[in-house]
Amino acid sequence: MQTSVARAADFPPPPVMLANIYRSDTPLADYLVSEKLDGVRGYWDGEKLLTRGGERIEAPGWFTAGWPDFPLDGELWVGRGQFSSAVSIVRQRTPDDAAWRTLRFMVFDLPGHPGSFAERNAALKPLLAGLALPWVRPVEQFKVADRAGLRAAFDRVVRNGGEGLMLHRAESLYQAGRSDDLLKLKPYQDAEAKVIAHLPGKGRHQGVLGALLVETAAGLRFRIGTGFSDTQRRNPPELGSWVTYRSIGLNEGSGIPRFASFMRVREDMPGGER
Repeated sequence: MQTSVARAADFPPPPVMLANIYRSDTPLADYLVSEKLDGVRGYWDGEKLLTRGGERIEAPGWFTAGWPDFPLDGELWVGRGQFSSAVSIVRQRTPDDAAWRTLRFMVFDLPGHPGSFAERNAALKPLLAGLALPWVRPVEQFKVADRAGLRAAFDRVVRNGGEGLMLHRAESLYQAGRSDDLLKLKPYQDAEAKVIAHLPGKGRHQGVLGALLVETAAGLRFRIGTGFSDTQRRNPPELGSWVTYRSIGLNEGSGIPRFASFMRVREDMPGGER
């Protein structure tokens, strides 16, 4: 089993907004809604493109040529259901020009703008139109009238292969960290944790991975023992790497995720949680 540590970040992680989980008591009139794009978070700091963990993204020169000298926050996205392709392209230290032409930078915020999200979104559209780059596009934001409208939008996105929805408080300022200013709505709950140890298997998993011992950014430790392919059990995620898991809520008292199941390695996160 692998025991090497994931590569350290190239730069300090950029100060990005992070999402909480949508709750049924959320005042929908206060929010703008968009599709949740399953790609690699990209942060343009005015000079270079970074992952959320602070790893430099070696994009071809033409991809970022003409970009502004102030921050853009978005998602490097190939399409619905193409997360692995996006990660593979972005992780290359020598960019594959042809592969990069399948990527789009879907911009959803202007971190340096002093206004509310509604004002930032209004400023984003003419800014990107002025760049006139077909691979740099704004993420569409829309309003829903009520919970029935939100459910209809959610069902439509998921039915067409999308990951879910994001809700952004229209009057919020851009502030780094996790808050209710940004919410995510998905068919299941998912989160990230760091791999602390490989626990040996028993029975039919004798000699290979039985479970991962993981730790969240808040310091909560628990095991993930399901969701792995035979290949992944023979070659499990590296110690120190971050993985995404899905769960069905939390256990009362302990706060440990219920029925945690492995989804994938977060290779775009060398130094921090998503």
